[in-house]
Amino acid sequence: MNAWLYLLFTLLATPAIAQTTYCNPIDLDYRYNFEQTNEGISYRSGADPVIIRHKNAYYLFATIQGGYWHSTDMLNWKFITPSMWPMEDMCAPAAESVGDTLYLFQSTFEQRPILMSTAPETGKLQFYNRWLPRLPKDIGPWDPALFHDPDTDKWYMYWGSSNVYPIFGAELDKSRNLTYADRNLATAYKPMFWLDPWVHGWERFGPNHADLVKPFTEGAWMTKHNGTYYLQYAAPGTEYNVYANGTYTSKSPLGPWDYAPYNPIAYHPGGYATGCGHGNTFQDEWGNYWNTGTSWIGLVWGMERRMVMHPAGFDKTDQLYADTRFGDWPHKMPTGKWDTQNGPKAEDTFMGWMLLNYKKPVTASSTLDTLRAGFVVDENPRTFWATRNKPGETLTVDLGSDQTVRAVQVNYVDHKNTIFKTDAQVYTQFKLLGSSDNKTWRTLADLTDTTRYGKRDRACAYVALPNAEKARYVRYEHVYTAGP
Repeated sequence: MNAWLYLLFTLLATPAIAQTTYCNPIDLDYRYNFEQTNEGISYRSGADPVIIRHKNAYYLFATIQGGYWHSTDMLNWKFITPSMWPMEDMCAPAAESVGDTLYLFQSTFEQRPILMSTAPETGKLQFYNRWLPRLPKDIGPWDPALFHDPDTDKWYMYWGSSNVYPIFGAELDKSRNLTYADRNLATAYKPMFWLDPWVHGWERFGPNHADLVKPFTEGAWMTKHNGTYYLQYAAPGTEYNVYANGTYTSKSPLGPWDYAPYNPIAYHPGGYATGCGHGNTFQDEWGNYWNTGTSWIGLVWGMERRMVMHPAGFDKTDQLYADTRFGDWPHKMPTGKWDTQNGPKAEDTFMGWMLLNYKKPVTASSTLDTLRAGFVVDENPRTFWATRNKPGETLTVDLGSDQTVRAVQVNYVDHKNTIFKTDAQVYTQFKLLGSSDNKTWRTLADLTDTTRYGKRDRACAYVALPNAEKARYVRYEHVYTAGP
C-alpha cells in the first residue's frame, strides 16, 4: 500500500459532503485480470482508456475489464456488466457516440463485430455488424479509434500498435455498416505517419528515453477543431515513465500530416502516477476538453497499469495541449467552462493541496518480510508496505506538526494475491484517524459507512474529507480487502 496526504495552503470554503474533486490514478474498481490465472498471478489493471460523452452521461472503456463504467459527473463511476461481450475481452477498444447510438469496437487482427447500443446505461449491447473483413496479416486493426466527421457525415477508423508499422487510417462506408469504403482490402487503408525518435526525442524508448530499442506507436485518436484534424498517438512504450501523447495535424482526415512542433501534448514523467500515454481527448458537459491516459505500475505483472485524466484544450493558436501540472494531486471537477485559449486557470482545476507526507516518519502495527512502512511515503508505485490482511492493522504517519489535512489517497498493491475475478467479495474498507498527540484520536473518514462511501473495490482509493482537519498524526486502520 502507498498513501499520500494533501495540504491546502490557501483558505477555501468548507467543502460539501458530496465529493467535488478527483485524484489520479482514477479511483475505480479496477477489474482483476484473468489472463495470468494459470500462472497464479493475481492483479488489477486498467489501461488505454476511452471516455465518451453520450446522452448527457459519460462512459469509460478500457483494456480487459469485462465491461465498462457509467457516470453522470466523472467523479462517481458505476461498473456495468454488458449483455454481450467478446470471450477474449476487449483490448484498447474504440468508442464513438453519434446521435442516439454508441458504437464500440475491439482491437483485433482477425474478424470481429462492431457493437452498438442506444441504452448503454442498461448494459444492453447488440451487433451493428457481425464482422469487418480481415485485413492483410499483422496490419490490424489493433488499438482502433472510430471517428465520425460531423461536417461531412463521413466515417473513419485509425489504428496501430507496433514498432514496425505506422499509424494507419481508412475511410468507412456507413451505407455498408461501417465496413471499409474501399472494397479492395490491399488499398483500403493507408499509412498516416511513423515515429522518428532521432528527431523527436520524446519518442525515444526506455525509462527517461534512455534505450536504443525501436519505440512503439499506438493509441490513435482523432479530434477535429476549427477545421483542423488532430490525430493523436502514444509513444514510446506503456511500461515507461515517459509514456506520452503526441499529435499530428492536417486539413484532411487522411492526411498529409504535419508533426505538431509543441509535442508531446501530454507528458508526466515524474511523481506517483507517471506516464499518461494512450488515451483519448473528449469534451465534458461544459465543453471543456480532457485528455486521458495510462499510468504504469508493473509490479505484480508487466502490464499492471492504472488510468489518469488531465484537463486539456486548444490555446489561442489552436495548439492542442493537456495540463499535467501536479497531475497526480487533487483537482477540482469543473462546474462551468474554462478559458481554454489561455489554458485552464489554476483556480479552475488545481486545488492547491500539496503533498504533505513525503518521506515523513511512518510506523506500522506489524510488517511482513522487509516490506516496511516507510515505503508508503516514497512516491514510488513499485515499493509498498505489507502486513496481514486482518481488521485493526494500522499505519501511522507523523507530519511533524499540526497540518491542514484535506484528502487522503490509499493505493493498494496485489502482493501475493489469490483473487482472479471481481465479484461481491471484492471490496475495500478502511478508517482514517487524526490526532495531535498520538494518543487521542478522532475519525476523519470511515469507509464502513456504505451510505456515504458505497461498497466497492478501490485500488486507488481517494477520500476528500468533508471538512479540513488539523492533525499531526494521520492513521490508516485496516478493515477489509479481498485476498490474503
